[in-house]
Amino acid sequence: MERIIAHYLIETPYDLDKATAILAGEQSSGTFVDIPGETQALKDRFSARVENIELLEQAQQPSLPGDSSPHASYKRARVSVSWSVENFQDNIPTLIATLQGNLYELRQFTGLKLDDFDLPDYYKSKFKGPVFGAKATKELAGVIPQKPMIGTIIKPSIGFTPQQTADLVKVLVEGGIDFIKDDELMASSANSPFEERVCQVMKVIKNHQQKTGKKVMYAFNISGDLETMKRNYDVVVQHGGSCAMLSINSVGWVGVKAIADLGGLSIHGHRNGWGMLNRHPLLGINFPAYAKLWRLAGVDQLHVNGIRNKFWESDASVIRSIKACSEPFLGIRKLLPVVSSGQWGAQAFDTYKHTKTTELLYMAGGGIMSHPFGPAAGVRALQQAWSGAVQGKTIEETEHECAEFAALVAKFGKLKTS
Repeated sequence: MERIIAHYLIETPYDLDKATAILAGEQSSGTFVDIPGETQALKDRFSARVENIELLEQAQQPSLPGDSSPHASYKRARVSVSWSVENFQDNIPTLIATLQGNLYELRQFTGLKLDDFDLPDYYKSKFKGPVFGAKATKELAGVIPQKPMIGTIIKPSIGFTPQQTADLVKVLVEGGIDFIKDDELMASSANSPFEERVCQVMKVIKNHQQKTGKKVMYAFNISGDLETMKRNYDVVVQHGGSCAMLSINSVGWVGVKAIADLGGLSIHGHRNGWGMLNRHPLLGINFPAYAKLWRLAGVDQLHVNGIRNKFWESDASVIRSIKACSEPFLGIRKLLPVVSSGQWGAQAFDTYKHTKTTELLYMAGGGIMSHPFGPAAGVRALQQAWSGAVQGKTIEETEHECAEFAALVAKFGKLKTS
């Protein structure tokens, strides 16, 4: 049978072969002792198999609590373990329980992180993946392939009434924005009922579309229990919207897939809580594996952080994440990477330099909303930055030629490219 292969980064004070064998046993047919019924035939069919072990380095101190006994050193390695597809068939929650289950609690490891995994051709006919993906999502927003989508977030995050939100949307769409979204903290509040907000915002977007032909994409946060999400999804469709946002870590894989399978809206996957899953270098999950799970669920757009972001994530991790969104995977559509977090335009130059792609959504909150000349000028400043980056110009050249971008440089200061 075809096999699924998972790649882990591990740290252990024990012999690598023995430690990895414990991982394989715990996550398939074995346990900590021999048990009746675990025959060789059963093991051959269902047991996990260690495929590769690559020693990377050694450390003197453990990264995480583990075996309380003193040890001289801790080995760090990249290991690959495989399972037969018979163990899961097309049940992805069971696959997740295997790839990310009790193995994190094994005392033999003082570090363990799922880095990536490979699925065999068996899964090609099982999951359709994103309905829109990167290409069609940009087309829905009227953005040509040679340009990125430029987007922003409603700020303040929570507190605006539906009319105040619609008033800000009017300024932004008239300024040339491609994409606007609810903040993840905003779903339906006491002073902004969900349906009323959708109604007011979509009136503005449809009026602008009638005048210009451009339909700006607005991602309404429909997150909630399954019935709430379905009801909110229908509201967005009824009012002519094109996008729904889900807090995917809160909603869960099954909930996200249930909504994505409806197929009428581009699904904007917000990964709030990502730091809890990834921040430690030897615990949790890395983005290539994370992105594949949500791609299977049908997410079209997925947050990747941004270059020189306001959070903790390194530029190298962000670049790897952007590239992972377009890696071939079972023949299903590419994800649209959502670049955000402390972006104000200057980072566009390094983003393009290191990824050579405009197939992304580039979002700025304060980088647009706090522009000295107003939000519309903030939109133009980001457009100017990306135009300069794609043309191979420097920040200084773009600043010299473009007044709105120059005003942002004056506000935020010089930012050297790397």
